[in-house]
Amino acid sequence: MHTLSGLDATFLYLETPQTPMHVGSFCLYELPATPRFSLHKAITAHIGQRLHLAAVFTRKLGFMPLDLGHPVWLQADAVDLGFHIRKIKGRALPLAQAQALAAELHSGLIDRSRPLWEFHVFDRVLCPDGTVCGALYSKIHHATLDGKSGTILTQAMMDVGPTPRAVPPPHEKPRKAQSLKVGQMLGAVFSNSLAQYAKLARALPQAVQALGSTVARQSLQGQGSGLRPKSPITLAPMTDFNVAVGTARSFGTASIAFEDCRAMAQAAGGSFNDIVLWICATALRSYLAQHGSIPRKPLLAAMPVSLREEGNTDYSTQASMTVVALGTHLALPLKRLQAIMDSTAKVKTAMVQLKGMLPTDYPSLLAPWIVGGVAKAAFKTYSATGLSHRLPMVANLVISNVPGPRVPLYLAGARMRTFHPMSIVVHGIALNITVQTYAGSVDFGVIADAQAVPQVQDLTDALVAAFEEGRALLGHAQAQKKPAKIATVTKATEKQRAPTKATAPRRGTMAKAATVKTPLKKRPPKAA
Repeated sequence: MHTLSGLDATFLYLETPQTPMHVGSFCLYELPATPRFSLHKAITAHIGQRLHLAAVFTRKLGFMPLDLGHPVWLQADAVDLGFHIRKIKGRALPLAQAQALAAELHSGLIDRSRPLWEFHVFDRVLCPDGTVCGALYSKIHHATLDGKSGTILTQAMMDVGPTPRAVPPPHEKPRKAQSLKVGQMLGAVFSNSLAQYAKLARALPQAVQALGSTVARQSLQGQGSGLRPKSPITLAPMTDFNVAVGTARSFGTASIAFEDCRAMAQAAGGSFNDIVLWICATALRSYLAQHGSIPRKPLLAAMPVSLREEGNTDYSTQASMTVVALGTHLALPLKRLQAIMDSTAKVKTAMVQLKGMLPTDYPSLLAPWIVGGVAKAAFKTYSATGLSHRLPMVANLVISNVPGPRVPLYLAGARMRTFHPMSIVVHGIALNITVQTYAGSVDFGVIADAQAVPQVQDLTDALVAAFEEGRALLGHAQAQKKPAKIATVTKATEKQRAPTKATAPRRGTMAKAATVKTPLKKRPPKAA
């Protein structure tokens, strides 16, 4: 018996039909030339031989009597592969229809009476380039893993060549299903709570000191004698992304070259993550210009930060969240990039002190009632009373960057072509852009509430257009041997290089008919 951490359990407490708390991916696979090859049958046999390599596949939830504390992980009696690995029936689907079906599947809750995972296999998908490939939509509850442990799981289940590696059988006989007595379960609740209270008491003095110094730095702006006070908390501007969510989802993908992004980062004197954020910010600015208006204040992105120590391979969530300003109010692309780099630098400085202090656990006693009850009541009030249109949020969207394998991977003999992640949206933050690097590619997975972002293809097109704009802009700057620091580029030089109007997506005639264009000249950005 293993008790869930407070953070893992929170994903269970916050889950509702409108806010499923699982993560997943939609991946395309190059099919081998084997006659009558069935990707579904091959994956079913492949996973069946490797269930013992990952506890995710064989453990299920055990709930405390009267929900007095966090659930525990129990060994499942058996794993029904026919239930967990399902074939999408029917003819070969065009890629757009397969993605739409994945979005529909992503909106459904996972059965909590079984291990918390599902695979849905498309034997045939018609790709835009005319090829026929296979596809796999997978979802695993966030209570059992985060992005980093998801990558660990991928490496355990997949191979680096078309011939699957030999996997030794489990060292021990399959364990029988666990059945815990009430006394054992109540004892686990109290022992967990006492341990967490003791841990909090030991960490509290250092945490208060680190938090105090961080808040003090965030409460001042300016330099030298020009320091002046400011609020340490900045609220996000209102957008169509900040609404109560329903049960329907929209999903889109985009892929760009990793090496080009890294070259862009080198030319800018920033990091790969800075470039990813700039691409997202530029695409969001384009999307908002096309479908609404660009706020005068910069959009704020909530960005997960891994707290996982080097070498930690536990299947659990070990992450926190920080907020980055995206500079979307700035028309000049290089000034937007500099604003992002300044914001991420501040975040890195704060995380150096706070990373070891941020908790991923809390006392278990009565947590399902307190955390789950309060959160669900707040969600119900937020969605039913119209607060979503009046109450500003701490962020407009979530942007997550997950490093993945640099070499092609194979599953049951089929080579994985793309690795597009699918994450979570919640009330008030109805848009999530997750980035997965894989085999020389940067694969974007955009998941959103279907009403908040109905034209998701326009946003994914804008991501590709932003990448092309950045590659041309930073490539030109590097060719001219300009200084690496973006701050040294003059405003006049930027005006010669960069268009001030948003770049329109390449496709989507229906979106054009519904476009509300906002001239940027009527709402000039404040001087940076």
